[in-house]
Amino acid sequence: MFKLFLITLSLSTSLFALSQERLLGSMLMVGFYGTTASPESRICKDIAKYNLAGVILFDYNPVDRKKPKNISDKKQLKRLTAQLQNCSRDKKLLIAVDQEGGKVQRLKSKYGFNGHFPKASDIHKKDDKSIRDIYNSMAKELRGVGINYNLAPVVDLSINKRNRVIYKLGRSFGEKPREVAHYSSIFIDSMNREKILTSLKHFPGHGSSTGDTHKGFVDITNQWKKIELEPYRLLINSSNVDTIMVSHIFNKDLDSKYPATLSSKIINNILRRDLHFNGVVITDDLQMGAISHRYKLEDTVKLAINAGNDILLFGNQLDPKHIVRTEELINIMKKLLKSDKITIERVQKSNRRVNNLKGRL
Repeated sequence: MFKLFLITLSLSTSLFALSQERLLGSMLMVGFYGTTASPESRICKDIAKYNLAGVILFDYNPVDRKKPKNISDKKQLKRLTAQLQNCSRDKKLLIAVDQEGGKVQRLKSKYGFNGHFPKASDIHKKDDKSIRDIYNSMAKELRGVGINYNLAPVVDLSINKRNRVIYKLGRSFGEKPREVAHYSSIFIDSMNREKILTSLKHFPGHGSSTGDTHKGFVDITNQWKKIELEPYRLLINSSNVDTIMVSHIFNKDLDSKYPATLSSKIINNILRRDLHFNGVVITDDLQMGAISHRYKLEDTVKLAINAGNDILLFGNQLDPKHIVRTEELINIMKKLLKSDKITIERVQKSNRRVNNLKGRL
């Protein structure tokens, strides 16, 4: 009888650990190397074991420029996304790309895709019907190869002409909040019509910056204006906002200690309390220099979760010498839970939001 009790106790403990790992995994979106995802592949095993929220795909391979990272052609990409979905239990794995148009579009013409969708800064030259046709076409192309999450549109205001990452790349719809919100809503509607989720970025506004958070610390305290929140307010109040991506910019007037991605003051106070956004918040890539150069991985994970992010993004794209394995992230999160540096209630809240988001698929 006692032996049976021990077996039952051991089984319960194992199931609890497994359930805990899946709760934690549902807060992660990761990048990986490979144009296929067989059941034996590391990414497939991680999706199945940890119930990952999603994966992010790239075409450019920083390890070997002669080989694609995840995208080589239409047929291959459609097969890859189907394989990835088969790895997941609910077949609602978030499969994400950055497909904005202009310089930022992963589905390029050299792989057999359209590849010539206009940049945001040229959109205002067209009428609404033409804009809708453009984004309908983009959405259908994404849907056709199994991508269900577009990390766009950019709702940063084009207010700093020295800005290299937004203004000079033509990624903004303009400097007027209502125009930006209008064009963004057309973008969102087109994506949602094809069952593709979207993400407004880069909260609380990257348009006034001069530096590049990919490379390191960017302080916008002296440039940032409150009007940069306006597109978010307008869209949250009037549109079906799926998710919002938070940037790594630092503004001591908003938080004197942490950049936006790691700031509870910016996410929980400004975005959730003041702007009344209750949906999924996703980080920008936590391997970008603004974070990775200043914080250890464990501290990054702890701060990002406690700040109010629901999905932590690790693209494994920017520094091939520092690939982070999903297992390592899960172990860090388990350690943080055990030491009460994060709470299971906080993790469960994010899980509910992510599950609601997936329900839209």
